[in-house]
Amino acid sequence: MTFSLRPLTPADEGFLWEMLYYAAHMDDEGDKTPADAPRDPFLAKFVQGWGLDGDLGLAAVDTVSGRPVGAAWVRLLTGPQRSYDVVDDTVPELAIAVRPEYIGLGIGTRLLAALLGAARPVYPSIVLSVRDDNPARRIYERHGFVVVDRITNRVGGQSLVMVVTLQ
Repeated sequence: MTFSLRPLTPADEGFLWEMLYYAAHMDDEGDKTPADAPRDPFLAKFVQGWGLDGDLGLAAVDTVSGRPVGAAWVRLLTGPQRSYDVVDDTVPELAIAVRPEYIGLGIGTRLLAALLGAARPVYPSIVLSVRDDNPARRIYERHGFVVVDRITNRVGGQSLVMVVTLQ
C-alpha cells in the first residue's frame, strides 16, 4: 500500500473522532464504538471543533482509494483543559492512530516524524501519554520522547507521560 500525507482540516473532524477512538484504545473496552469518543469529556477536548488556532495535524491517505487511514495531531490545551501538570500552557498534547488493518506498514512512524517537523517551528515541546504496555512507546522514544511522569489513565491502568523537546 502507498500513502500520502496531507494537513488535517475542519472537514476531517468526523475522521478524527474515529482516530481518537483508536488512539484511546476504546476498541479494547468491548462495548464502545467511535460514537462514544465525543461523549467522553476527557477525550472530547482533543477533537471537538477541530481547526482552532494552534491545531496542527496530518492525515495519512491511501493513494489508491483516497481513504484516510491514520492521523497524528496536536492541540494546545490550556488551564483546566490541560491533561498533565508536568508541562505548561505552551505545550500541546499529541494524539495519533492508524486504522487497525493498516498497522505495521510504517504509517504511524511517518505521521509522527512529519508532525514533529511541522510542529518544530511552532511549539517548544509536545506531550503525550502512552499505556505502559503499548509497543508504540518504542516509536516515541526513537523520536526523542522521554518519560517524565507515570499516571493512572482514564480506565484505571498505568500510562507514561512523555515529552519531546522541539526547540
